Amino acid sequence: MVHAIGSVLELSRNGAQNQSCRRAEEGASRRHMQNKPDVLILGAGVIGVCVAYFLSEKGYRPLVIDKDDVCAGSSYGNAGLIVPSHVTPLATPGVLRQAAQWLLDAESPLYIKPRLDLSLLDWTVRFLAAANESTVHRTIPILLELNRASLDLYQQLTVDPGVDCGFQRRGGLFLFNNRQEFAKAIAEIEGLRRYNIDSAILDAAAVQTMMPAASPAVVGGIYHPEDAHLIPDRFVLGLMQRARGLGAQLQSNTEVLGFETSNRRITRVLTTRGAFHPEQVVLATGAWSPNLARQLGFNLPIQPAKGYSITVERPEGFPELPLHFVESKVVLTPMGDRLRFAGTLELAGLDLSINARRVNAIRKAVRRYLTIDPDQGLVEIWRGLRPLAPDSRPIIGRSPRLDNLVLATGHGMVGVSLGPITGKLVAQVVSGDRPDFDLTPLHPDRFRTVVS
Repeated sequence: MVHAIGSVLELSRNGAQNQSCRRAEEGASRRHMQNKPDVLILGAGVIGVCVAYFLSEKGYRPLVIDKDDVCAGSSYGNAGLIVPSHVTPLATPGVLRQAAQWLLDAESPLYIKPRLDLSLLDWTVRFLAAANESTVHRTIPILLELNRASLDLYQQLTVDPGVDCGFQRRGGLFLFNNRQEFAKAIAEIEGLRRYNIDSAILDAAAVQTMMPAASPAVVGGIYHPEDAHLIPDRFVLGLMQRARGLGAQLQSNTEVLGFETSNRRITRVLTTRGAFHPEQVVLATGAWSPNLARQLGFNLPIQPAKGYSITVERPEGFPELPLHFVESKVVLTPMGDRLRFAGTLELAGLDLSINARRVNAIRKAVRRYLTIDPDQGLVEIWRGLRPLAPDSRPIIGRSPRLDNLVLATGHGMVGVSLGPITGKLVAQVVSGDRPDFDLTPLHPDRFRTVVS
């Protein structure tokens, strides 16, 4: 009897040891897979997460790392708009005169903090070079095609109950309180009809019917039925969870410290959580992309464009319709039981401080266009940095200097709008498939900037 009990105990100990060994082996295997991922995605914002999802669909097991957490940057507090209507680049001939009036006003829609910064000077020169009719008319169809393709993908992705993000395609209403600006916008709309952008011009009475909260100061509006909106952080978090279900991995609080390269390849990515030896690398770190690019020997002419948002409780009965306050460059997005007011463009470097005058400019804009109080039921004041390319085109494509590096950055204020199509295109580049679109106008090589 004693012998039998001893045998049972021995078998139990052996079983526990074997199970412990198996767990250790599985853990070592997982760590090995993480340390040597087939694709390492730098950045867990909307772009990086969309890349991870589409790569996972293709059978890859990408690893996403971020210095913070999923959706911790500008993918969190933005306006959540998908905007095929928003295809005119920032750099236009007309913006030069307007910007000159804005630059000295800290509450203006565009503010550049005075500072000696060679990267800002380089960006400004490129911005001015892009501000011509020829470049504008080349850019509009590119952005329109990308936005429409992304909208189609959103309609597919948000059918999944795991990506419950309040996606709705209700269009967008652009409001004007200046008759001269309204007339100018109508003329621009006529010019955009060649691109089959649908719109309806509304007088003040029609605006009041569609948006009862509109201020009597509103003189007219333009309605774009093609646009859509969602709650951005819910989309990014939901899609990341879906990607993980397909085999993607995530490691938060992992900051990139440097790179080792050999024979035109990244061989090691050094981070605060150890070194990675990826087969391929995707750079999707938004406004921080230029810093990492410089470590890899090339320049990316991207400026961090700070934006702000104010989220409040949604007044009872407020319509499910995004609004654009045109002259003030502020937008309003209904997000479930909340409203989000977002806007301003501040070029102040990698500065995440909150400028109270910029926040107050958003509040003043709301009061000029609506009869609601933008301070009623305050939930959150937020700011974030968007990666702004000088020609308003995202930077998508394989690096001309490093064969296993793909770039996915520079989306400016339309990162959420272009997230899914960027993810799909990058997955096609990584896998060697033919991309759905000609990436030549988006390729990083268009800037031809190399550092020694």
